Amino acid sequence: MTINPSKCVACGNCTYVCPMGAIYIDPQIRRATINRNECVECYACYNGMSQEHLNPTMVRTLRRIFQMMRLRFDPEPDVCPTAAFEPEELVWPRIVRRAFSDPRVPHESTGVEGRGTEEVKTNDVSGRVKVGEVGFTIEFGRPGVGVWMRDIQQMCRALAQAGVSFEKRNPVTSLMTDVSEGTLREDILNEKVLSAIVEIKTRVERTEEIIHLVWEVEKRINTVIAIGVGTRCDPDGKERVVGPILERLGYRLERAKTNIGLGRITNRLVPATEQEGVRR
Repeated sequence: MTINPSKCVACGNCTYVCPMGAIYIDPQIRRATINRNECVECYACYNGMSQEHLNPTMVRTLRRIFQMMRLRFDPEPDVCPTAAFEPEELVWPRIVRRAFSDPRVPHESTGVEGRGTEEVKTNDVSGRVKVGEVGFTIEFGRPGVGVWMRDIQQMCRALAQAGVSFEKRNPVTSLMTDVSEGTLREDILNEKVLSAIVEIKTRVERTEEIIHLVWEVEKRINTVIAIGVGTRCDPDGKERVVGPILERLGYRLERAKTNIGLGRITNRLVPATEQEGVRR
């Protein structure tokens, strides 16, 4: 995203819209400026603000007159009076930022909008996690924080070394050059995104081991990390294995969502040996 300096009137409205705090008023040029290093190309500024297309010269003149008369004018929030924001044509690898940060953009690797994955919460139709398995979603970043792809790689490498299976229909997995090592493409490591999700699965008995591994790695990563755990319920709708493990680790369990299997199975049956695809 760019801000046209010939149109910007430094009203400051846009500085409150950016979820990453990447927009500021440069006191030297007296224009709104985008910190490209922190911008994740989420387009919240462009899509979240009304564009009024007023004449920049007229707006600046009025602002100076009001200033001379000691009058304060508070413009409507979330409005760019001169439509100064201009999307630029994103190329690789910067386009990765928008794919993970703009919820309206579908990922090319999966065709899914948002962060590009349906996650284990759709297990009733996707069948990703089988009986005796546990699926993990490890979510990185939040508005105001974001996450660097190089930090995501730290977690992926640790998980790969532990011998877990990465979800194939996941954008982070699609960006790996070596899934067995958890290595991401080198040209995207210095890209920052709003958030991303890594998905893995393993045997139920390794639940506590994997959670402890995530706890250890997250200490070295400067972002917010949230863990999601999914497994199959018994025929009576109860879950008696993973739940007690999570409670022992200090998590409070709440029945937030139950998928009852009314959908159509979307994944083909895969032999167990192919599903694992891990190093022991």
